[in-house]
Amino acid sequence: MKKTILVFGLLILAILLLFQLSKYTLTTGDVSTEIVVSVIALTFFIIGIYINKKSLHKKTPDSAEIDKNKIKELEITAREYEVLQYISAGLSNKEIGDTLFLSESTIKTHVSNLLVKLNAKRRTQAVQIAKSLNII
Repeated sequence: MKKTILVFGLLILAILLLFQLSKYTLTTGDVSTEIVVSVIALTFFIIGIYINKKSLHKKTPDSAEIDKNKIKELEITAREYEVLQYISAGLSNKEIGDTLFLSESTIKTHVSNLLVKLNAKRRTQAVQIAKSLNII
């Protein structure tokens, strides 16, 4: 946080110095207005590119690989794991059933088995637990 404040403070200081320099050159008559405006615009463009690359495109660290041993330890079947992945993608029971060519009641059974195995009360809680265990 301190680094961000320092960087933006220095940027503001540099911009103020640029404006003071441009005011000085205009009053002395050495440079035309178009050149001063283009230098200021170019400076803002370069600062914008710098800020965009440094602060907006921070790479999120990839989570650890999927812990297959934990899946076996929890006794989650391959089909239940597939259903869990679709739940984490936000699909409803009907959509999961249509995707896997299973009935909605079969999907409900798999979901209830997952909730018991993950010790969760809701689907969202099951996804959170699965992410914390690195199984999805």
